[in-house]
Amino acid sequence: MLGRSLNLSVDLIPGLAQWVKDPALPQLWLGLNSWLGNFHMPQISRHRRNHSQHILKDVIPPLEQLEFVTVLIYAFFLQMVEKEGYLQKAKIADGGKKLRKNWSTSWVVLSSRKIEFYKESKQQALSNMKTGHKPENIDLCGAQIEWAKEKSSRKNVFQITTVSGNEFLLQSDIDFIILDWFHAIKNAIDRLPKDPSTPSRNLELFKIQRSSSTELLSHYDSDIKEQKPEHRKSLMFRLHHSASDTSDKNRVKSRLKKFITRRPSLKTLQEKGLIKDQIFGSHLHTVCERENSTVPRFVKQCIEAVEKRGLNVDGIYRVSGNLATIQKLRFIVNQEEKLNLDDSQWEDIHVVTGALKMFFRELPEPLFPYSFFERFVEAIKKQDNNTRIETVKSLVQKLPPPNRDTMKVLFRHLTKIVAKASKNLMSTQSLGIVFGPTLLRAENEAGNMAVHMVYQNQIVELMLSEYSKIFGLEED
Repeated sequence: MLGRSLNLSVDLIPGLAQWVKDPALPQLWLGLNSWLGNFHMPQISRHRRNHSQHILKDVIPPLEQLEFVTVLIYAFFLQMVEKEGYLQKAKIADGGKKLRKNWSTSWVVLSSRKIEFYKESKQQALSNMKTGHKPENIDLCGAQIEWAKEKSSRKNVFQITTVSGNEFLLQSDIDFIILDWFHAIKNAIDRLPKDPSTPSRNLELFKIQRSSSTELLSHYDSDIKEQKPEHRKSLMFRLHHSASDTSDKNRVKSRLKKFITRRPSLKTLQEKGLIKDQIFGSHLHTVCERENSTVPRFVKQCIEAVEKRGLNVDGIYRVSGNLATIQKLRFIVNQEEKLNLDDSQWEDIHVVTGALKMFFRELPEPLFPYSFFERFVEAIKKQDNNTRIETVKSLVQKLPPPNRDTMKVLFRHLTKIVAKASKNLMSTQSLGIVFGPTLLRAENEAGNMAVHMVYQNQIVELMLSEYSKIFGLEED
């Protein structure tokens, strides 16, 4: 039979992908069986000296027939299911654009070139699927697979990245199942061509087993050159069409890379006035120098709004505001537009408190500077309460003026929140939990984060409960 004398290489994969989608594939496969049944391979002597005596066209049928057979055989191989089962799946990027991670259970079907996702087992899904609807899939040609512990808090997570910029996470709690899937997918990727944009010549589809005669191959090569182009036009068009698409993408990537490497620096854009200095994300001392103050104007505005209409609100600073509205407020502040927090669009006081917390959270260096973090932690560890208070007071006085004055204004405001705890249900402990990780953190979280969080909360609680002793009673 044909399979005994020919090895059908998979190098032609990229150009034949569209064939698999042909609804007439089952009928074509039946035709292939019939064609192969009528085809008889002549016997070739196993002796090397007799190989050159045979003309290759007597061994291999006409090229147009071989192309037809190759397409059908390979299309059949692409349909073969290598592995299937339930996994947790999350798509985190589409064409390079990041997506919100959303885990869902999928019936995953692995074939030799792609992975398909169904909501239920494939047979049930196909029977229930609407006409024309196609399952979500991953093209494995040129894809990369790697373990991704940092991408999720879940265990046993690996990531697949496609050449088109799509990224998927797959996960299972059972170790041996996810390990089996990882190796199965990796093996499938390794079998595919590394560069999907480079189609192979027709000659590379066929390797004569048990024969190393260069005379046969050179004879076949010259025979191909003598044939008219029309015989291969249809197949080669599919091959080069795929290569052209990838070539266009590579050109676009190359131009984007040149643009990015030649782009002007942030400092240059700021000097030309194209980018304004921002409030969010800037260093505290930079904002204060720009405003000729030691407390940012935005911080004062937020505190004033909260004290005006939010002291009695249940869960103030604990309840989150609408993130889209908070981001809108952030944009307006960064554009130095005139801000009026009494405007109806900011009527939800949780949006104002959310924006204030975001301001402190996005400071490149927190309100409690990195260089003071360990000293504050050592102070809160002291057993004697008076010693603890005096040590913290001493550290506060050593802070840079913008940090010290902003801290004083903020904590004086938070003491007013605590004073209304019977209505807003926000105690010193509650505010410590909210503001501890926001206002102070270690520069390098090499230690125990859980222990640090305890100390962060305790420092905020102490400064709230002993505000008058640490900051004094004088008003600004």
